[in-house]
Amino acid sequence: MLTSGGWRVTAKCRRAPFPGTRHPPLFYRQIRLYNLAGLCNAAVAMFKRVLPVLLAPLLLAGCATTFTNLSSQHQARNANNLYTVEVALSSRQQSLRWESIQPRILVGAESYSMRPTPLMTNRWEGLVPVPPTTNAVQYRYKFDFQYDQFGGPKSDSAFSPIYKLQILDK
Repeated sequence: MLTSGGWRVTAKCRRAPFPGTRHPPLFYRQIRLYNLAGLCNAAVAMFKRVLPVLLAPLLLAGCATTFTNLSSQHQARNANNLYTVEVALSSRQQSLRWESIQPRILVGAESYSMRPTPLMTNRWEGLVPVPPTTNAVQYRYKFDFQYDQFGGPKSDSAFSPIYKLQILDK
């Protein structure tokens, strides 16, 4: 039975008898049917509990691989128009197969291979050709690699941000 203001009679409650007295009469307890503030508070509480679970994959995946460009942003023009760039890769991905890494330098639509630097396991260097008429070139690194997963190794790629190499005339 509904009453004004959204209140409804829901249950009969009985008070515990007191020794030596008669039972108090029955009374009705009223509960508000549509309590929007209660629903909002419940949703906020649930969101606070679920939020860390939703953000955990972003935090773990976002910091998995880091590129460090070890090359100078400015290099003097040389006679053969080839300029050395070097990169270091660090990763917290434990399933990464380091021996399968194949780094490349991407300049526009062209791709150039890189070779590992001596005595280092996570650094590679390569040569970028820059035409004599050009004073700057944009490039990025691409790493193709394999990682362990249930059912066998899987292939993936990682791209660095875009870097700019400026060529200074002598």
